Amino acid sequence: MTLDRQIDELYQLPLAEFTAARNALAKSIGGADASRVKALEKPTVVPWAINQLYWRDRAAWDRLMKSGAALRTAQIAALEGKKADVRKAGEAHRKALAESVERAAELAAENGAKPQPEPLSRMLEALSISATPLPHPGRLTDVIQPAGFEALTGVTPHAAPPPPVKRGEAKAAAHKGAEVIPIDREAVRRAEAARREKDAKIAAATRNLERARAAASQARRALARAEEEVREAEAALARFKDEV
Repeated sequence: MTLDRQIDELYQLPLAEFTAARNALAKSIGGADASRVKALEKPTVVPWAINQLYWRDRAAWDRLMKSGAALRTAQIAALEGKKADVRKAGEAHRKALAESVERAAELAAENGAKPQPEPLSRMLEALSISATPLPHPGRLTDVIQPAGFEALTGVTPHAAPPPPVKRGEAKAAAHKGAEVIPIDREAVRRAEAARREKDAKIAAATRNLERARAAASQARRALARAEEEVREAEAALARFKDEV
């Protein structure tokens, strides 16, 4: 069995067994591969549940990925002014998403885990409409949030044609355009300076937003791991009480 296959099997295990199995695998192989295995992160409960959907119900996973890709294609086509049935694609995606959330929750419950439906739904939605395919589906460790409009980066919206101009209005506009209007160079200079100032403020605000998003993402991961440690500690305490 290849090392990649052994790693895949780690992410198929019940969540409580991951750490012990990972350490045992690292100990059994040694060398550089052992370091690679030791560096594998234990999933939090939501990505772990999604991993189970990938490994144990591939048909539901594939339906969700296919419907998400179809929805994204329809949205991009509509933005570019092409014919696309976004409503139909959205309905199909919502149906596949609801099915996947329910199935992932069922698979998690079989191993005593209870991921919350809302973060489960958000992460499955983010994965299904992403423009970038996962390098290793089934090995997710952290929560991924929907990208929103960032998912459509690079798409050029189609500009609507200008309203028709009546003949009389067209003549007046042509006559007006023929007039020579002197250029107020000072006004142009002030407008350019104001534009540069606004651009600088927008850039600074964008940087602050990205830093805030990164901090929020880090905090969510820390919270998820802390909650997982609390659940493990509670389970260990319960077992100890039973033994006593």
